[in-house]
Amino acid sequence: QVYLVESGGGLVQAGDSLRLSCTSSGRTSDTYAMGWFRRLPGKEREFVAATFTDGSYTFYADSMTGRFTISRDTARNTMYLHMNSLKPDDTAVYYCAAAPPRQMNYRHYAAYYYWGQGTQVTVSS
Repeated sequence: QVYLVESGGGLVQAGDSLRLSCTSSGRTSDTYAMGWFRRLPGKEREFVAATFTDGSYTFYADSMTGRFTISRDTARNTMYLHMNSLKPDDTAVYYCAAAPPRQMNYRHYAAYYYWGQGTQVTVSS
């Protein structure tokens, strides 16, 4: 079992920046990828960004490339999502997730077995 706790959400204005944190515990050695997803009001979960825990690759949804960045503090078992130039369309609940190895598509939520509780990000215009 892997336990994930997100923090850092809040209410910001368009153009502002925000940093989300995801701290993991439990059997973290079983994790191959860590990802961020979001759920916009009335919509399905969508992929934001992910990184392989061996540090080999980090990838983003096209709409987030250049605005969002993942970083990790392995000593603290914490992953961050740095969000810049936020827009009202970024308003969503953001989730941290962990995936085991040998999944078909790490851009799809089905690859991720463990999820945090989510943190609300609201961007006002």
